[in-house]
Amino acid sequence: MSTVDAVQSLSQVLGAVADSLAVADSPAVALLHDEAVGAEISTRLRGPNSGAGDDNLCRWLYDTFQSNDPDLQLVVLKFMPTVAGVYLSRAVSRQPLAGFEAVLLALYAYETVTRGNEAESLTLPDLSNPSVYHEGKASPKKSAAELTVAVLSPVLEPYGTVRSTKRARIVGVALELYYNKISSMPASSKLAFCEFCLAWVWQGQKTCEGKEESGDGKEPEPAPARSYNVPFPWELFQPAIRIVGHCLLAPSSSEELKAVAYTAVERLYLRATHDMKPQEILAARSLLRLGKMPGDDIAEPTITANSEYSEEALKKTAQLA
Repeated sequence: MSTVDAVQSLSQVLGAVADSLAVADSPAVALLHDEAVGAEISTRLRGPNSGAGDDNLCRWLYDTFQSNDPDLQLVVLKFMPTVAGVYLSRAVSRQPLAGFEAVLLALYAYETVTRGNEAESLTLPDLSNPSVYHEGKASPKKSAAELTVAVLSPVLEPYGTVRSTKRARIVGVALELYYNKISSMPASSKLAFCEFCLAWVWQGQKTCEGKEESGDGKEPEPAPARSYNVPFPWELFQPAIRIVGHCLLAPSSSEELKAVAYTAVERLYLRATHDMKPQEILAARSLLRLGKMPGDDIAEPTITANSEYSEEALKKTAQLA
């Protein structure tokens, strides 16, 4: 599928709202950043009948991602927070969501092929060995030091359907792919993920007085408009905390996005403590502390009036040049 074909197909699904994209210099880039079209797609994905097997919008997302056009694939990834958010919220009620599952499986299959039967891992430094930049108190060991390898994402197994036992893994891999391209995602997409994250991890329960309280009986923080009891294992928690961490700490993030992301981290921490999962508690608590740290402001150097780098001296140098 070419970019022109993708835009024309989208116009058939959305109507006139997408007609202006066909005349853009780069339709795929315009589609990625068009707020009106993005809002219309998000609204339809959140509709009560979305995600079914005959959903034309899900079919368009599937076909567009299968085009293997990097720019068009970014467009599909832009809506991954909404697809994953609505899907996870409805999957607990066992609704038929073949349209959403087809899109998620397409992303999962893409990552399976890309990784080539290898796990995503990184090598951690061994702190028991002296640094190459410092003199150690003890002589280094003659034997080769064993490397500590941390596995971020295990080897992917091919799946043709979404089973309840594999749902978190498939959605988590789709979110990992989203995170790998997050620098290209518009702010609206990141904001949508943080808002869905608030709903996914909330575990409030209704009391007899109609108030919401947490599992330990204490009054929680204000809950989002709707809350879902979505299972949230490490396969989902890890990519979620990485995405929210980017939204919170990236210099390009707006103040609104940082505020929502910080609230999402707080909810992730509450969910981790509720589920009593040490690995998730450590990750969320560490990100909370990073979010509270002041920014690394670099002090501007003091330049005297008679310095060769003063404003007047630089102006004279520019005139002589």
